[in-house]
Amino acid sequence: MPTRLSALSIGVLLAALALACKEQETAAGGPAPEVIVATLEKQDVEIYSEWVGTTTGFVNAQIYPKIQGYLLKQAYHDGSVVQEGDLLFQIDPRQFQATLDEAQGQLARARAALEKNALDVARYTPLAAEGAVSQQELDNAVQARAASAAQVDSMRASVEQARLNLQWAQVKSPITGVAAIANAQVGDLVSPQTLLTSISQLDPIKVTFPISEIEYLRFANVIRAREEAPEPSGPAGIHLILADGSTYPERGRLRVAGLAVATTTGTIDVQAEFPNPNNLLRPGQFAKVRAVTDRRKDALLVPQRAVRDLQGMSQVAVVGADDKVAFKTVKLGPPHGSDFVVESGLAAGERVVVEGLQKIRDGILVKPATAPKPAAAPASPTAETGK
Repeated sequence: MPTRLSALSIGVLLAALALACKEQETAAGGPAPEVIVATLEKQDVEIYSEWVGTTTGFVNAQIYPKIQGYLLKQAYHDGSVVQEGDLLFQIDPRQFQATLDEAQGQLARARAALEKNALDVARYTPLAAEGAVSQQELDNAVQARAASAAQVDSMRASVEQARLNLQWAQVKSPITGVAAIANAQVGDLVSPQTLLTSISQLDPIKVTFPISEIEYLRFANVIRAREEAPEPSGPAGIHLILADGSTYPERGRLRVAGLAVATTTGTIDVQAEFPNPNNLLRPGQFAKVRAVTDRRKDALLVPQRAVRDLQGMSQVAVVGADDKVAFKTVKLGPPHGSDFVVESGLAAGERVVVEGLQKIRDGILVKPATAPKPAAAPASPTAETGK
């Protein structure tokens, strides 16, 4: 029995060794792995930069009443477009009408007193010259006339203030724009500290986004030129990517750069301006701004999927004329769509592996197949909408 078991064990061992040898032979002399390669070509490209910002109304007005009183009416619909001068709220005007009537009565009395004192001065002046009245009486009349004139001026100011208060009982819109949902309701007692609603002019609308100090120094001349341009710069202008990934159809332009660089973040705020004829964009929305910041002639592009990161270096597998693989370290520039701009390390006409990187190593022979050329598509965000 022990003899039979030993023979069986030896047989199994020999079979395993034979299988291992066969696998080694297959690995050493097997067919070359198939890979997909792309041939590098030069082309003129536009380099886009992106920043994240938020939308804000072109003009924003917070509506506070100038007087205290009870709200009688809201004259606009929440969220509607209001014109400059439109009535928004009506405050109870009765007390202000009564104050105006009282002030007008006091003004009439002051004017009557002024006329009486003016007559006294006119009558006393020749009598004082003849000695019929004393100089003291004439001086008193003159002083009374001056006091009455001052009283008339004071009462006239009171009438004007009362008239303004009565006008302010009607809260009107100072700008044309979209009105927010009202914060106050009919019947509320409001005061100058009560925020009634807000109004924003949304066409055009502004987008504020921070850029780094280094970017500002690079693009200062471009920003200045585009600030002065009446229309979007160039045929594309500035693109706006919304929160759902869609591209806003209107193109914008740079409007202004901020005053100072924030010491905490090292960034400076920049504003762009976009047409908003349908009021689609609202203040506070997320917005990704994309703009052409560089144009390169005869740039060499490599597909991003062909690049392998290794300890902080970028490597690309190049297939030579003898179909052998050689890994090259390259210096990459900014992205362009699904490619990288190559700064150094590659040349036009070289074939790089875009599929099958996991199957190859430096120096092995491969069987390359040419990758189909992708359909031409702009690197701009309009590729999604086709506009």
